[in-house]
Amino acid sequence: MAKVLFVVTGATYLVLKDGTRYATGYWAEEFAQPYKAITEAGHEVVVATPDGVTPTVDMMSLRPAMAGGEEGALELEAIIRSAEVMRRPIKLSDVRLQDYDAVYLPGGHGPMQDLSVDADAGRILTEQLASGKPLAIVCHAPAAMLATRIHGESPFKGYRVTGFTNEEEEAVGLADKAQWLLEDELKEKVGVEYSRGEMWKPYVVEDRNLITGQNPHSAEVLAERLLKNLV
Repeated sequence: MAKVLFVVTGATYLVLKDGTRYATGYWAEEFAQPYKAITEAGHEVVVATPDGVTPTVDMMSLRPAMAGGEEGALELEAIIRSAEVMRRPIKLSDVRLQDYDAVYLPGGHGPMQDLSVDADAGRILTEQLASGKPLAIVCHAPAAMLATRIHGESPFKGYRVTGFTNEEEEAVGLADKAQWLLEDELKEKVGVEYSRGEMWKPYVVEDRNLITGQNPHSAEVLAERLLKNLV
């Protein structure tokens, strides 16, 4: 049995350009589907957040329109409700990576607010990347790569990566309101080799021990790849 660390945002809002707060958190599908796949395969999940705060689900991600219908929304809700680990997260600062076989970061707009500037998140990503053990990151969670920079240089520079696209951000109505866009920052400030698939379609990129997914619908495929790499 493997032990997988889920690094989850503790943010409940994203500060926009005009200073207003956009309610957010983690995206339901991006936590629930990988959590279900990993635990059903017999592995253990431990959740860590900044300061050990209890993560907040982005309520929009539980709307039937966003969750593939009423049934899909109820399934996500049931998985989250059953996930006791989400109610007793450990602090990112207390994480000892040698205790884990893999690390996974679900998205939602929350990581843009906290993980992108969190020194512990930066340390965890840097160490996990160097360890050669699986590191899986989906949607907006690659924002945490920004926290890995030291004197402007990131260990993720030159890695093949995907993440939530500018086009997808425009589709949800935040492109012109957000202080920055993930795709732009990954290319300009982290220096990744960014690629993308079709909008809202599953798209996953693997480069060495790093696995990234473009959007919420990529989370399930990404979890399958992660499980294969755990064997």
